[in-house]
Amino acid sequence: MTDAHPISETETDVIIVGAGPVGLFAIFACGMLEMRCHVVDALDAVGGQCSALYPEKPIYDIPGVPEVSGRGLIERLMDQAAPFAPEFHLGQRVESLARDDDGVFRMTTDAGLVLSGRAVIIAGGVGAFGPNRPPLEGIERFEDQGPGQGVKYAVDEVESFRGRRVVVAGGGDSAVDWALLLANVAATVAIVHRRDKFRAAPASVTRLRELAASGAVDLVVPYQLAGLEGASGELGAVLVRDLEDGERRLEADALLAFYGLKQSLGPIAEWGLNLARNRILVTPNTAETSHAGIFAAGDIATYENKQKLILTGFSEASFAAHKAFGYVRPGQALHFEHSTHKGLPGK
Repeated sequence: MTDAHPISETETDVIIVGAGPVGLFAIFACGMLEMRCHVVDALDAVGGQCSALYPEKPIYDIPGVPEVSGRGLIERLMDQAAPFAPEFHLGQRVESLARDDDGVFRMTTDAGLVLSGRAVIIAGGVGAFGPNRPPLEGIERFEDQGPGQGVKYAVDEVESFRGRRVVVAGGGDSAVDWALLLANVAATVAIVHRRDKFRAAPASVTRLRELAASGAVDLVVPYQLAGLEGASGELGAVLVRDLEDGERRLEADALLAFYGLKQSLGPIAEWGLNLARNRILVTPNTAETSHAGIFAAGDIATYENKQKLILTGFSEASFAAHKAFGYVRPGQALHFEHSTHKGLPGK
């Protein structure tokens, strides 16, 4: 953190960095304790990765919700947060954080915004992120094509791939999940991975192999991407190569490349917080960082035996809100009540 003291600012109780699912739930958790929130996010829309990368990807591990899309989850979380009237500052990157002698944090953004509050919850997911681009010559000319065409790093509308020839590249949950989902929509689906072992949920891998055995999915292993073919900027085929330089040509209208994300904590890394492997170390039962009054929740937070699940982030956000209450309302006793007893504003 810096020692700067901006002259003018917008006051709130809690400053939340990140408007992904955990950040949105943090609004609710704070709101139930009657703490006002302002939220800052570098993206132009709420939702984090759920909106930017996986809006139609099904999510199965939200308690009480057997299945929901990334977009659907964000919509529900926004509805849940709405009664507490949060203020969003989107398309702004956090630049600095200072704390004065009175315990008030002052945060500045690259847009000149200054926020002040007595607690900060960092719910920035993986920090600033972007997809890892495959190192293929000329790949740029096949990006930013129309719906269901060219090189993509996220699926915005499943229906845009109906009747298309799709190649999925990658070996993690995203690649496997989208191959399974698109098998019911696309004309053909091939999944390319450098090994015959996938880093995905066992049940999903079993289903993938069943579809491959039936011919519904082409399991192209062990192969790696080698090149792209196409005319006038329209993708026509994906070239792949095995470890012995054997090549295959996969006809394709679209290549979905899921090779993880480029991640960066950005200025947060300079705030003097204890870090481990580009994550922020927190106390598990409070989500508090090495600096009093600063909390971290979701994928950006780490501790021993941490489970990287959205529901874990929800729990951490709740821990953070309850601990933050002592900073926001010093000297005031917190009498915890269940939400069924407390109710919501206006109800």
